[in-house]
Amino acid sequence: MAVVASADAGLRAAPRATIVQLRAPTLSARELETEAARLVASSPVPVVMSSRCDIAIATGAAGVNLPERDIGTEYARGLIRRGLLGRSVHSIEMARRAEIEGADFVIFGPVWRSASHPDLEPAGIDALSRVAHALRIPVLAIGGVTEDRIPECRAAGAAGYAAIRLFS
Repeated sequence: MAVVASADAGLRAAPRATIVQLRAPTLSARELETEAARLVASSPVPVVMSSRCDIAIATGAAGVNLPERDIGTEYARGLIRRGLLGRSVHSIEMARRAEIEGADFVIFGPVWRSASHPDLEPAGIDALSRVAHALRIPVLAIGGVTEDRIPECRAAGAAGYAAIRLFS
């Protein structure tokens, strides 16, 4: 999963990604809707919105990924009935909760130190493995993922990975 901040970045990343997540917290709702509509219309892979169920619905995005501190997964499922619903988590407890509440996947991390979240301590590859083996839904690794670390993520049981810089 490529995590991008604009339609242009998403279109550049899409040929190397299986899914694109549009995450642009500094944009206004109108600006984000414009970027999302352009990306959804042109992307060769599914697009999910970060946090914004309303914009996912309005633009026909494939779904939404919710940060850990966002609205409850079960409430988002009421809005995103047929789309993808993911949850970014930082612990096995929150991962289990997301699964119980109806998430289709979780993004777990940061596995390694990440420039985009310097205030969070890395959980490590062993924690990723515990989460991946505890859930029935796919777990994606995030945080410090590089080309060299992708095999480690897979060996730990992750279904894939999400990254910002890797797709830049």
